[in-house]
Amino acid sequence: MTSAEEAARGRSRPLEDLGEQTRGQRSGSGSELKPWDPPLSHHITCMEVPKKLVNSVASCADDALAGLVACNPGLRLLQGHRVVLRADLVAIQGRVALLSGGGSGHEPAHAGYIGKGMLTGVVAGAVFTSPAVGSILAAIRVVTQAGAAGTLLIVKNYTGDRLNFGLALERARAEGANVQMVVVGDDSAFATLKKAGRRGLCGTVLIHKVAGALAEAGASLNEIVERVSAAAKAMGTLGLSLSPCSIPGSKPTFRLAEDEMELGLGIHGEAGVRRMKVLPADEAVETMLVHMTDPSNASHLPLRPGASVVLVVNNLGGLSCLELGIVAGAAVRCLESRGIHIARALVGSFMTALEMAGVSLTLMLVDEELVGLIDAETTAMAWPSLAAAPAMSQRQEVPVPIEGPGTAQHETSTGPGAAQAQLVLELVCSTLLDMQDKLNELDREAGDGDCGHTHARAAQVAAAPWHRRGCPCLSARGAGIPRFPWSNREAPAAPRPSRSGCVRGRHRQPQPSSSLPWLTCCWRRWVAPLACSTGCS
Repeated sequence: MTSAEEAARGRSRPLEDLGEQTRGQRSGSGSELKPWDPPLSHHITCMEVPKKLVNSVASCADDALAGLVACNPGLRLLQGHRVVLRADLVAIQGRVALLSGGGSGHEPAHAGYIGKGMLTGVVAGAVFTSPAVGSILAAIRVVTQAGAAGTLLIVKNYTGDRLNFGLALERARAEGANVQMVVVGDDSAFATLKKAGRRGLCGTVLIHKVAGALAEAGASLNEIVERVSAAAKAMGTLGLSLSPCSIPGSKPTFRLAEDEMELGLGIHGEAGVRRMKVLPADEAVETMLVHMTDPSNASHLPLRPGASVVLVVNNLGGLSCLELGIVAGAAVRCLESRGIHIARALVGSFMTALEMAGVSLTLMLVDEELVGLIDAETTAMAWPSLAAAPAMSQRQEVPVPIEGPGTAQHETSTGPGAAQAQLVLELVCSTLLDMQDKLNELDREAGDGDCGHTHARAAQVAAAPWHRRGCPCLSARGAGIPRFPWSNREAPAAPRPSRSGCVRGRHRQPQPSSSLPWLTCCWRRWVAPLACSTGCS
């Protein structure tokens, strides 16, 4: 059993209801909180309405689309509807038009994927709300009247989206339009399939790309439906969150303890399958991939050594780019260790959940033909510029440049002043390590709060030789940040000085400052013997 599997079993707590847990249990509307009842202080800090940079709650979805169109000349709004379309609709004559959409709050999905080689248009709802049937029907009418050879609706598997897009499809067909719908459900969270099926997640973006490339190549509506339906079945996505999200004007959708993460949650904050203690990135990624590919999981993705995949590392909204890069590297290494070929890797924000700090991993099993469709050209602004090459953890490094004459480092001095200089440097390094929290606190008043960490890292590098010599005060701090506590009573035994201060009783030595008692160990072991070496040898 791997470390991640052990962590998943030993440190996790399953949610009581994997798919239908109520918002009352998640958001605190009832007195009994399940599965976790946080302390009162956490209720107060977590359940305040978060700040949002919007004009108004009611207009935020419309304002976001207006801003997107204002900055992208290839997009147009449909008058009277929350619909965005390609500006060059004349280009779809004789080709299949692709429409998608859903609730707002998942940006850049879906309007960011409008363009040649991807979507023709998008119908948006309010935040986390399915779009109106009338707007979906209006979008179908526009592309039909523009001369499209047919219309494909690409819909994530959520009840409201399926209902509203389905009603619009029936009405459009009654008007004589050639319309079909593909429902994407790529969630790999649940061990037993729910009645509603698998939720639609970030894998939908890959379906947009495959369908768009086929439509641009002139494929028929039936052919596109057949190809993307097969691709959707060979795909899985799993999310992991460190924090909740919040609809503008509302409290967070659920609570998560400071030391917890949730596995398998949805992009609207729906309940996942497991809460567990926060893991290092490598273990978290391994836990995700183990769950996604576990044969006992009814929604698993069958992944065997030698398989070729497209990997999507998706920021759920609030994760830093630094963390996203760490997760991406861990995913590549973990897949390689399983013998999986990563044909392409996409890393970024593709389908978010407002400001949720979390990540999702999507894997699509591919062959050369599918990879070619992923590589096909598109003008969609949110699709990344991909190199037509596989991802791999080991790449040849650039060799270190050859040093020119006179630039070589001099050997460490062993002259008469070297011992005293080393002594001073040891004490400086120890002091900096001890004061890093205080320096950080002072720096937070005027800067970014990392002054103590910066000086501590420098001290650790400078003190490396003494780590090897075994100085307990320095080595106890190791390379860790924040500060490691140390005290005399934890220090190894050292020669006790006599009343005169000399460890051998011959010469009087000054004692370490009482304000830095943790230096006593270093003082006794290194300072006193060096300072009285002339008479105590």
